[in-house]
Amino acid sequence: MQVAAIATVYRHNSHAEMMIGRLMGDFPHYTPSIKVASLYLDQIPDNDAGVDAAGRHGAAVCGTIRETIQHAVTHGGLDGVIIIGEHGNYRVDAMGRKRYPRKRLLEETLLALDELGVRVPIFSDKFLSWCVEESVWMYEQLKRRNIPFFGGSSIPHTAVRPEFDRQLLKGAREWLIVSFSNELEAYGYHALEVLQSLAERRDGGETGIASVSSLSGEAAWEALARREWPEDMLLQTLERSGITVEPHPKNSEEQERTTVIVVEYRDGCKGYVVQRKEWADRWSFSFRDATGGIVSAVCLSDNARPFGHFDTLTGLIERFILTRAEPVSPERILITSCLINRVMESLHKGVRVMTPELLVQYKSKGRLP
Repeated sequence: MQVAAIATVYRHNSHAEMMIGRLMGDFPHYTPSIKVASLYLDQIPDNDAGVDAAGRHGAAVCGTIRETIQHAVTHGGLDGVIIIGEHGNYRVDAMGRKRYPRKRLLEETLLALDELGVRVPIFSDKFLSWCVEESVWMYEQLKRRNIPFFGGSSIPHTAVRPEFDRQLLKGAREWLIVSFSNELEAYGYHALEVLQSLAERRDGGETGIASVSSLSGEAAWEALARREWPEDMLLQTLERSGITVEPHPKNSEEQERTTVIVVEYRDGCKGYVVQRKEWADRWSFSFRDATGGIVSAVCLSDNARPFGHFDTLTGLIERFILTRAEPVSPERILITSCLINRVMESLHKGVRVMTPELLVQYKSKGRLP
């Protein structure tokens, strides 16, 4: 079986290298079960590694997405498409959103598949698009064509430390994720998908999200003083990562480095993301169970090459293409995509943002974190 691969850029340690490189055999410890037949690169910078990798492994480098799809179809058949719209030189707008062309990459893929009369599974890395309108459009186009879809973050698929009783998630109504980095859109998205991977496990499943708020700096800590997000969950989550912090930073410089996201679910549940560069180098989480007890754990992503969590994600992509069975509900990817879109809007405008597009109901079918 073979795939067509589409990427914004393919350089050392990029998401494209991490996944497409594994499928082409450039990571000796990883043995792929599907072949990359063709590759499209939206940008080829001076530090490009994709053209050389494709040449070494017999994958055709094509000038358009249509040619990339057609080459695979006519040279052994097409069994799936992998789209990795991450990294590259793209504009960052006033809201801090990097305008990756993920909608264009998917739209051109769908047009090529329509023209050829082919329906194959599609994987698209991370969130759908930089804005709500495009995210919703992408989800709806995939649904309309009944195309199996997988996307999102690698982090919800990692092992966690310590293990815990997953049945406790059924009674949870409050979750908190600790994230890191100064890049809210890129890293906060991973945290939001970890949040949703936990929240969708509650009794009754997902019933939709009402609003989201983003607070930074002094405003985030003032909200803590008003008990708008839970200090006890934050401290226990940090402690799980071996971090002891001053719960109320005294100086403005320390305060400014903190961003808090508050997600309000339609059924009254609440989720929180607290992001600050210095606190950690892995995502961690906690939730309050039905008895009021706090359960916490750390997501065991790797911080150095070869970044073993991409072994897990690439393996899931391969199994998805081989079986056409979606590893997680596409609705999760819609929710987390629109959430990060609204988070950036809320932070820019300084207001709570309603999320009418997220009257979304589904039952989790994904792998437990």
